[in-house]
Amino acid sequence: MKWIFLKLKNQKMRKHLLLTGFIMTALFLTYCSSSKKAAKAVPKLTFATNLKTVIETNCTPCHIPSKGGNKKPFDVYANVQTDIDEMIRRIDLNPTDKGFMPFKKKEKLNDSTIAIFKQWKADGLLEN
Repeated sequence: MKWIFLKLKNQKMRKHLLLTGFIMTALFLTYCSSSKKAAKAVPKLTFATNLKTVIETNCTPCHIPSKGGNKKPFDVYANVQTDIDEMIRRIDLNPTDKGFMPFKKKEKLNDSTIAIFKQWKADGLLEN
């Protein structure tokens, strides 16, 4: 009689452990999936792909020699890489502040444009 009782108890225990194991495995696979991590990956900004166009649009003609500018050329990666902190500081200024850029414009660049400069720096100042 004792043997039957222990056998039934062990079967219930096995079922319980098996069910718990399946649940734990399912949770592990759900939350540790590499496909979810890959889907969240955001491509990093590069000078050639993202920043150069923004500079050519907003810093012309002063910093684009081909457009007649005579200031430090910002269509050159090395110059922008060197001056990025100062560029961000100056485009973050208000139009009435000394040193505000873009100099010839009376309005500040929009937040999404300024964010491109900041994100490019945060992404590691990638060229291509």
